[in-house]
Amino acid sequence: MIKTVSVIQDEFTQIASTAFDYAFDGTSIFKCWDKPNIPDEFNIGVIVGASGTGKSTLLKEFGNEEIPQWDEDKAIVSHFNTPEDAIDKLTAVGLNSIPSWCRPYHVLSTGEKFRADLARKLKDNSVIDEFTSVVDRNVAKAASTALSKYIRNNSIHNIILATCHEDILEWLEPDWIFNTNNGELLVGRCLQRPQINIKIYPCKYSIWTMFKNYHYLRDDINKSARCYLGVWDDKVIGFASAIANPSGTLKNAWREHRTVILPDYQGMGIGVKLSDTIAQIFINEGKRYFGRTAHPRMGEHRDQCGLWKKTSKYKKQRLDILNQTKIYNNYLADSSRICYSHEYIGNDKSDYLK
Repeated sequence: MIKTVSVIQDEFTQIASTAFDYAFDGTSIFKCWDKPNIPDEFNIGVIVGASGTGKSTLLKEFGNEEIPQWDEDKAIVSHFNTPEDAIDKLTAVGLNSIPSWCRPYHVLSTGEKFRADLARKLKDNSVIDEFTSVVDRNVAKAASTALSKYIRNNSIHNIILATCHEDILEWLEPDWIFNTNNGELLVGRCLQRPQINIKIYPCKYSIWTMFKNYHYLRDDINKSARCYLGVWDDKVIGFASAIANPSGTLKNAWREHRTVILPDYQGMGIGVKLSDTIAQIFINEGKRYFGRTAHPRMGEHRDQCGLWKKTSKYKKQRLDILNQTKIYNNYLADSSRICYSHEYIGNDKSDYLK
């Protein structure tokens, strides 16, 4: 395709073009790629190429991008069809900070705004330009992973992304890629998401100060907790801890205390794997291990992965601590929350936690 655009010639255009020996008559000509012959139905398609190669122009051949509007007087969580829809989509793009959900859009960080906008665009036939252009590359990879999982798991169709960043393609695993640098179309999921190898190290509880502001519920920690750091490519990305869970009937039992993944790395499934791995460490030591959470992603993972079994307290109000407001077995009573409650049992899949 050939497209032209004209502007009024004035002193500014004349001086600028003359200074750089650019012959300019007021008209610019663009050579644009024809719309490629893509499959009729797919989950994710990507238009990729350097700046100025016609990505945005080609993207418009598939539709106009919807720009979400945000009410400054409302929390971002209040801008979805239902509360359930909000929780589902915000966690789907890796925006897992509950405090951030309850804030207005204009006070969010650049990365949080990107994820919030992305959550509002998750529907059939969406076109999204400049995908991940305004965020750190770690955020880009995490958001790409989370987006891909959500779209496929929920059978969302014909979402097309335009980006100048090739580093996210293997994390998206798109159904087709059109490269505006050379006009090449690749159809089929020819890329495989890289393996994420996390190293886990014991650490002091004082390291919690790096993570406390990112926990979805509390910023405190029990000083008797056994604590661990998660490290990926020499970068600290996560924290996990466990505390003893003594009772009249349970012996040699521990329970999950705090698990946090830094925001830039949320949405990649690291948190649930880190939690599973810490649980396996205790099982290997001959201990029983329990986890209780109100976070839907963590709870649903434990329901489905086969490594955890539901306890008798699963999604039940804790009547045994209903009237207590201070301390119960060395931790704060939280009888008002209806939580997922599981015991870790592991399985024979020796490669699951690699």
